Amino acid sequence: MSSLKSMSSLKFGTSGLRGLVTDLEGGPSFAYAAAFLAAIGTEAGARREVVVGRDLRDSSAGIAATVAAAAAAAGVTAIDCGALPTPALALEARRRGACAVMVTGSHIPEDRNGLKFYRPGGDEITKADEAAILAALGAAGDAPPPPAVPAAPEPDAIARYRRRSLDAFGPDLLAGRTVAVYQQSSVARDLLADVLASCGARAVPIGRSDTFVPIDTEAHRPQDVAFIRDVMASGRFDALVTTDGDADRPLVADADGRILRGDVLGLITARYLGADAVVVPVTAGSAIERTGFPRVLRTRVGSPFVIAGMEQARREGATVVCGFEANGGFLLGSDVAIGGRILPALPTRDAMLPILATLAAAQAQGLSLADLVAALDAGQTASDRLGDVAAERSGALLGRLRDAAFRRDFLRPVGSPQAVDEQDGVRIVLDGERTIHFRASGNAPELRCYAEAKSEREAEDLVRWGLAAAAAAMDGTAGPGGAA
Repeated sequence: MSSLKSMSSLKFGTSGLRGLVTDLEGGPSFAYAAAFLAAIGTEAGARREVVVGRDLRDSSAGIAATVAAAAAAAGVTAIDCGALPTPALALEARRRGACAVMVTGSHIPEDRNGLKFYRPGGDEITKADEAAILAALGAAGDAPPPPAVPAAPEPDAIARYRRRSLDAFGPDLLAGRTVAVYQQSSVARDLLADVLASCGARAVPIGRSDTFVPIDTEAHRPQDVAFIRDVMASGRFDALVTTDGDADRPLVADADGRILRGDVLGLITARYLGADAVVVPVTAGSAIERTGFPRVLRTRVGSPFVIAGMEQARREGATVVCGFEANGGFLLGSDVAIGGRILPALPTRDAMLPILATLAAAQAQGLSLADLVAALDAGQTASDRLGDVAAERSGALLGRLRDAAFRRDFLRPVGSPQAVDEQDGVRIVLDGERTIHFRASGNAPELRCYAEAKSEREAEDLVRWGLAAAAAAMDGTAGPGGAA
């Protein structure tokens, strides 16, 4: 069991707190939950309840019990929603007007875990809230947690989340489609197959796992790519779908086993919903601006920033507001009508909506997923990272790239800068409808490089050049642009 003083790996990233299980179990998870309840969950007028959920990692049930103990110590009633998708827990918090804590490490390996916090009413915490939690944590001291206290069970939260989708999407929506549901260890593995079947598809469960599988819907592991291609090579399926561990990020592959980019799923979903304002981080592809949405707003990477952008769009008069990230997580900022049915807002990352909407869009147009994507002309993207890059080194390089003269010389071997976005790192539009983007990771000592181009090969080459050039510039082994 860890103590508060040993939480060296625990850190707020782009969505919640994460770190090693050994640094989170016991005292630290109690302390963070208590700090959250003190700073946010017991605000004046807030309902003194916290709904608690978890993913299927071996460590998650014990950490959830510790969160419930922290609630009891704070005089807050803990409601145990069990294992369920993160968006289902947020929906339950909205229904009750309660705050929420989800125990999940999302897509990271099983030796790590995390906590996602939701304000009273089910809204994700903001960056200001994170600072308030850390301040309360520092004032709390380092006391061991009290014994676990049984929480009141709430078995129907996942059923209400299921009903939200089925009330909006008709029973014959996907009739005639055969979909492989890669179950692995996703907390939504049974729910996803059930919802697809209830919408008329032939849903075929595959690949169920008793051990945790760290599915990353953005940076795909080679073994996951190979598995999906092997499954789809059978020719039996129109699509394959799955999610990350807590089911707030989707993964969809076409009949040939090609994985659709997360921002492409978001683009298809936003069009299907008739959005008039779309909010995306700077890492999403530039096809979003070319698609004709009345308003596109770009933000820093992380769902708190996307949510803030959606709130801004609503204040400015947009009526159908949504957001999505490059990992595919889709946030719905307003109620939306789908064929006369109402889908209520859920402004947190969700995997179910983009899966259903993408399949439904292909069905409505009588297209395969591959043809649906081809019609978007969304270009190709690539990304990679340099590990073990201290924040001081990456920060110095990014500072130099903000200087127009250095930027021009640095990029001379690959193109001419046309425009720059400095919200989160440095994103540069190059000639030839290409972009290259450098940013420091919010979760690890890494420098990341993203590229966009007309072909996959060109995007991959641009990333390789970018990382080599960045490494040379940081090490001082070459002048600007000297690495190729």
